[in-house]
Amino acid sequence: MSYNIRHGEALDGRLDLARIASVITGENADLVALQEVDRGVERTARRDLPAELAALTGMTAIFSNNHPHQGGEYGNAVLTRFPVRRWANTHLRMLRPAEQRGVLQVVVDVHGRDLLFLCTHIDYRRDDAERLLNVEQFGEVLAQYEGLPALFGGDFNDTPGSRTYLAMSKTFDEVWAQVGEGDGFTIPSAAPAKRIDYLWVRKGSTLRPLRAWVPETEASDHRPLVAEMKLE
Repeated sequence: MSYNIRHGEALDGRLDLARIASVITGENADLVALQEVDRGVERTARRDLPAELAALTGMTAIFSNNHPHQGGEYGNAVLTRFPVRRWANTHLRMLRPAEQRGVLQVVVDVHGRDLLFLCTHIDYRRDDAERLLNVEQFGEVLAQYEGLPALFGGDFNDTPGSRTYLAMSKTFDEVWAQVGEGDGFTIPSAAPAKRIDYLWVRKGSTLRPLRAWVPETEASDHRPLVAEMKLE
């Protein structure tokens, strides 16, 4: 699953992590790439959202701090039911002052086999130069995990056919394009109109998509993207 949770704030304006957790457990997710996650931030009452989601779902949480915000930390997180072998977070290069972005890398043990799971949330502005720079850096990060099957989830803030999408497609196969049914729209969650949330598989890896879907929920301003994968 890839899910932008908007720091746990639903469309009704309430911070309700139980609703986010219910979406995750309801889809039986084993690996979740979470974006817009707070830890110790004033707007979310200084709560540790990754730790709370881990407790609510029974999963292990790995949090990456990318950007200081309201006295706390803000970034991406991964939830996993598989044992964590190692993890790292890489800050992404920027072309102009803005929110620091990052790509979280978590290697998990899937029944005795290592799998790389990545999570990111990149720049939203109309000018795509920074997104393209980020995609180039993703290739550099991926090269550090040579030979590992890799699954990459995130909010890429760009649509299919864009230069960002085409650049990603040089290194990764997009899961929805392979096995998704319907439009795959994820935002805005009340009436989704575009597709900017993705799951990608490293080309040539032993990870095969079986199906993909978008659950209906208003627990965030995004709907999650979910896929069933087979590690061959």
